[in-house]
Amino acid sequence: MNWLSSFLKSSIGKKLLMALTGLFLCTFLVVHLTGNLQLFKNDSGLAFNEYAVFMTTNPLIKFTSYGLYATILFHAFWGIYLVYDNKKARPVAYAQVDGKANSGWASRNMGLLGTIILVFIVLHMTGFWAKYKFGEVPYTDYHVNLTDGEITAYPYDGNINGKIEKFTEQGFERVIVKDLYAVVNDAFKNPYVVIFYVIAMLALAFHLIHGFKSAFQTLGLNHKKYNQLIKNIGIGVFGIIVPILFAAMPIYFLLFNH
Repeated sequence: MNWLSSFLKSSIGKKLLMALTGLFLCTFLVVHLTGNLQLFKNDSGLAFNEYAVFMTTNPLIKFTSYGLYATILFHAFWGIYLVYDNKKARPVAYAQVDGKANSGWASRNMGLLGTIILVFIVLHMTGFWAKYKFGEVPYTDYHVNLTDGEITAYPYDGNINGKIEKFTEQGFERVIVKDLYAVVNDAFKNPYVVIFYVIAMLALAFHLIHGFKSAFQTLGLNHKKYNQLIKNIGIGVFGIIVPILFAAMPIYFLLFNH
């Protein structure tokens, strides 16, 4: 296995690891965004809370999530290491350098952008994931009218077996569920939290615009027939749509969800 160790220690090997983990995380972002869009539904958080239960109880999802957490940490710290390694390899800057001539701002500041995103991930996981799994999260009792579908939500102070219980009672489907939606709603009432989230999504946008295209180049998928398509996906999907939709969630809760 010496060849593998030597390859991974080489410049191309290091970049390959960043490219593969980065593209995997791009896939995760799309999946995560799709689930979080449930926050916009006008159902007092029922759909989002059911999604949260599914994501934290499904055996396959739970198994995959541990690989995801490891990938996030590896990608972040490996990226910081590569920035340090590159600076160590060239401790003295060139006498005359015009960085703008050969690379964009995002390309020259991937370390800074990655650090902002890492801080965001830590705070995000602490404020939502860790609190949902280990903290005090209220339960909500949803009454779904089986005739017209109208949903009424009530606080629930009793005990249930697990994170969710469903049963039918007198013309209603009752769903008693751990209410992560209430935690999100409470967190995004703070304008400073919302501002930080927006800044983090701006950093994510620049990071992905450069990183998505760079990952394909590292993998050798650099052909004039596909370059423009890859660039458009990187800018349009991961540089604009994904960050804007993620940023829209805290803004929506701050301004409209009272």
